[in-house]
Amino acid sequence: MHHPDADTALIRHAHDEAAVWHAGQTRRSGDPFITHCLAVAAIVADIGMPPSVICAALLHDIDDSPCPPGRVTEHFGQETTDLISGVRTVKFDAIPLGALNFRMARTQVLRPTHEEAVLAIRLADRLHNLRTIAFLAPTRRYRVARETLDLVAPLARTAGLTEVSQELHDLSSAALQPAPGAAVTTRTLTVLTLLLPAPTRARWREEWHAEIGTLSNRRTRTRFTLRVLLGTPRLSWTLRRPAFRERRW
Repeated sequence: MHHPDADTALIRHAHDEAAVWHAGQTRRSGDPFITHCLAVAAIVADIGMPPSVICAALLHDIDDSPCPPGRVTEHFGQETTDLISGVRTVKFDAIPLGALNFRMARTQVLRPTHEEAVLAIRLADRLHNLRTIAFLAPTRRYRVARETLDLVAPLARTAGLTEVSQELHDLSSAALQPAPGAAVTTRTLTVLTLLLPAPTRARWREEWHAEIGTLSNRRTRTRFTLRVLLGTPRLSWTLRRPAFRERRW
């Protein structure tokens, strides 16, 4: 953990708020909208952001819900509200690179600047959207992937987030030049998730689709799909074990 001594109660509170206000909302994939909030928060945590920024990540789309104005500020403070506002209004090309140094922040576990926190959430949001880009209309898919390849991935690399930059680059490249046969293997993987417990399907579908998107030829995609096919029964059994559910959920 990047912040082992942090109080996680605020994060649990933010999760509960997001779950309440996004209840009933779904993504284009049909998944509950809260799955997106959780994925963005997980990426932000991996980047090394502190609990306050993880809370803002969980709540970054709260304005698109029935949540009353002022509730976020009342429960989480003005800083969280300002971060959410920044995520919604600041464009990627308006973020000053001179203010960003994730290498330093992650090494010394420093408190990120407002710009760093906003960028971390925006990058996480874009990354998760790219992992599920197959559900977008072709025109919008191209526009998002093109912007990511030309602007967002280089921005992440310059800011010191090499791994995030690489995945953004790989996923956007795959979306711009889909490999022949990729759709077939993607559909196969989607069908395989039906063998898994319902609460875990969205997570594994996103991970498998993201992995397929980075593979450049039919042989490697077929090999990956066969490996998933052979391993899914055991994965399903593991996820359904009572001890595993208690530990994970």
